[in-house]
Amino acid sequence: MPPELRVTRTCSIPLDELEWRFTASGGPGGQHANTANTRAEVTFDVAGSPSLGPRQRARLLERLGPSVRVVASDERSQLRNRELALDRLRSRLAEALRIDRERRPTVPTAGARQRRVESKRKRGEVKRMRRRPWPSD
Repeated sequence: MPPELRVTRTCSIPLDELEWRFTASGGPGGQHANTANTRAEVTFDVAGSPSLGPRQRARLLERLGPSVRVVASDERSQLRNRELALDRLRSRLAEALRIDRERRPTVPTAGARQRRVESKRKRGEVKRMRRRPWPSD
């Protein structure tokens, strides 16, 4: 495993800042499930992490809270569950750090406005031609 968890290009967390807990996975599985502590739970303290910048910390605190907890018990192997937990933590942090671009409303071009008015005028002309002619004196 790498010595640090690379979240984004600008954010990486040393693995010693992560707190691990291993417990028995629930559900069926016989003797292996009853004896092996394969369920992996990783906790990351957002509020107390020295590796985060002030803006990153503020964004994570706002979106995820003071600590982030991820659990993986999908596989029979503790090692595989550790990798799954790290991947889930990485994606959760990356999603929270992502900044959505501001939406700018678009404005129709002058040519588009002109074409629209022209098509409306033509359509009105077609409808006018369908009318009965005015009675002449």
